[in-house]
Amino acid sequence: MGGQGPIVVKIGSSTLVDAAGAPDRAFIGSLCSQVARLMDEGHEVVVVSSGAAAAGMERLGLKARPKDLPTLQACCAAGQAALTEIYAEVLSQSGHAAGQVLMTRRDVVDRECYLNTRNTFERLLELGVVPIVNENDTVSVAELSFSDNDMLGAIVSALVGASLYVILSDVEGLYTANPSTHPEAKLIPRVEELTPEILAGATGAGSAFGTGGMASKLRAARAMLAAGIPMTICEGRKADVLVDVVHGKKVGTRFEASAGHAAHEGARKLWIGLAGVPQGTLTVDEGAVHALVDRGSSLLPAGVIATEGEYAAGDVVDIRAEDGMLVARGITRYSADEVMRIHGLKLDVIERFLPEREGAPLVHRDEMLVF
Repeated sequence: MGGQGPIVVKIGSSTLVDAAGAPDRAFIGSLCSQVARLMDEGHEVVVVSSGAAAAGMERLGLKARPKDLPTLQACCAAGQAALTEIYAEVLSQSGHAAGQVLMTRRDVVDRECYLNTRNTFERLLELGVVPIVNENDTVSVAELSFSDNDMLGAIVSALVGASLYVILSDVEGLYTANPSTHPEAKLIPRVEELTPEILAGATGAGSAFGTGGMASKLRAARAMLAAGIPMTICEGRKADVLVDVVHGKKVGTRFEASAGHAAHEGARKLWIGLAGVPQGTLTVDEGAVHALVDRGSSLLPAGVIATEGEYAAGDVVDIRAEDGMLVARGITRYSADEVMRIHGLKLDVIERFLPEREGAPLVHRDEMLVF
């Protein structure tokens, strides 16, 4: 992959479709024109595109989104083919090739599959191909779903070592309040830290065609802040908006930590934090939060005040503050049953009845991504 890192752009269904709910070919043409322009400037571009269900409804002549899973998955199968055809045809007009990449969470949960997927992206980009990425809705199940393409785009960004992640949305960016109900709301041009107040103000999906909303975009932003990858949310239908963002113009809301607090986490930590499916939750006290966030410490059993879920040693778990805020995600070295016995205790006490642990932390800092 290029030295600067690829640009990953995600388009939501609400931005991709027209008023009738069908893929808007004029918009896709404009988007692909911008992608081609950036590639001609020397950038590598990955497109994460929603819209398979909408395209399938058009191709199959359905008036409403199917409610039963088999019909919905069949609709997505037909729609994904149609959507890829549109991208491939439009990109070919500017001399660029498109390649379809369908993913499920299973493809990134397994470490070997994750690395193989990364190699596939790398080779596609080396060949000058624009990967068109979507979740493989035809086989995906709830337990291994990305839940929304905002997070899929974030995982892809970490996977390819992106230099920038852009979410083309139906809103201009993050506001101080919901602009549809608060006309006085102001656009926030830059966010360096996701505070509890910002997260609490997020809303859900605002369109009949979309599955995400500002809440899902902020989850993606939290992941990108942890990965040290700048992310911008902007209104996707503005003329040349993608090119403007890449060229550094002030558009939408940019999420990027200040220079002194920018993260530079390794690939394994990013895989644990972004691709791993948490099997349980550890709630920790204020002192533990400070140690993890400010000192980069491992999580010790003494800082844990509660545990939820059934997990084994080696599973991924969420680490949350007492107010529920996600602090980190990592690989636990103890099972849920063991944590029930030892949480709140110091290592020298634990060694008396679990001598085989030899003072091991509950989650080692080398196996944990702090958000």
